[in-house]
Amino acid sequence: MSDEVTDAAAQERLRRWRMVLGGAAEKSLGKAEGRDGAMDSALAALYEGGAGDGGEERSNRRSAGLGGSAPKVARWLGDIREYFPSTVVQVMQQDAIERLDLSRLLLEPEMLSAVEPDVHLVGTLLSLNRVMPEKTKDAARQVVRTVVEQLEKRIEQKTRAAISGALNRAARINRPKHADIDWNRTVRANLKHYQAEHRTVIPERLIGYGRRTTAVQRDVVLCVDQSGSMAASVVFSGVFSAVLASMKSLRTSLVVFDTAVVDLTEQLDDPVEVLFGTQLGGGTDINRAIAYSQQLITRPRDSIFVLISDLYEGGIREQMLRRVAEMTAAGVQVVVLLALSDEGAPAYDHDNAAALAALGVPAFACTPDAFPDLMAAAIERRDLQTFVAAHQNEAQGKRL
Repeated sequence: MSDEVTDAAAQERLRRWRMVLGGAAEKSLGKAEGRDGAMDSALAALYEGGAGDGGEERSNRRSAGLGGSAPKVARWLGDIREYFPSTVVQVMQQDAIERLDLSRLLLEPEMLSAVEPDVHLVGTLLSLNRVMPEKTKDAARQVVRTVVEQLEKRIEQKTRAAISGALNRAARINRPKHADIDWNRTVRANLKHYQAEHRTVIPERLIGYGRRTTAVQRDVVLCVDQSGSMAASVVFSGVFSAVLASMKSLRTSLVVFDTAVVDLTEQLDDPVEVLFGTQLGGGTDINRAIAYSQQLITRPRDSIFVLISDLYEGGIREQMLRRVAEMTAAGVQVVVLLALSDEGAPAYDHDNAAALAALGVPAFACTPDAFPDLMAAAIERRDLQTFVAAHQNEAQGKRL
């Protein structure tokens, strides 16, 4: 029995190595058969036939590739969805778009019906928006809407809870009426006034909640860089903006920019329309975008300005920094995100990030899951440096 177990384990190791090494191992480890063979063919079409393979290594591999045939690519997309989990499918789709230049084929409706919708695919579709034929736009919108709905399920509840809680805490008052007293916080704040002989706390300071109001309590301006490298951040920003805009306690504006500035605030009731209102690619003029955003800020101490950009400035750098300094001096809570995505920090302009940090405005990459807590911290005017440090430590712990 033990010999059989040992042989089975050895065979499994060989099978795994054969799948890892691909066609290069066919002579020594044999040909993959059955389901393994189908998986191997799908992997080979992408990773053994793309550009970049050359020399002797290429000559030792069997011929593979997806070519330019839409039906062949559609079949391949169906195969990988059958044989691999969705997270792996998304990676393979993105690799196929980049390695094999499949962007052109994504302009075909039948292709869009075969792909696994994800954030990166939406970014690719948005970058093709200007050249997309009319026959494809309905299918593309359905892909985008599917991803938007997935993201809304992921972020909406946490965002509403975090921001509502922050607004309630920010509205606490120190001279509350009896019905508005927050007894838990009042007791904690007055523990040093405990009277042992009376076995009670004599509060010197009452802490209470402000009365509920339907008035707008904070103005939020999201200013989003729509250069090509920011594709995932544009997608998440559009969805978050729509969620924030649906909260009556906030007045939310969305501004996107490259070398021009576009205000998409009027479209925030439909995040799909917001995303199709963007135009990924082009240059970057952060200074011009901030100048426009300043005009939207009428209540500085009740305003939060969120700049989402890799900070590669094609405009006037000195004016950009001066405008940020003006906003912080006026009482605006300024937040700079190098990215709003799951991928971590992109390449960014370190000099501009350091200059902003010197103004008291840290620049950092933020995951979508951390964004609601970031907004809560900004609403309560907590020290964002502390938030950044905690967020980075948490992210590092997850990686470990």
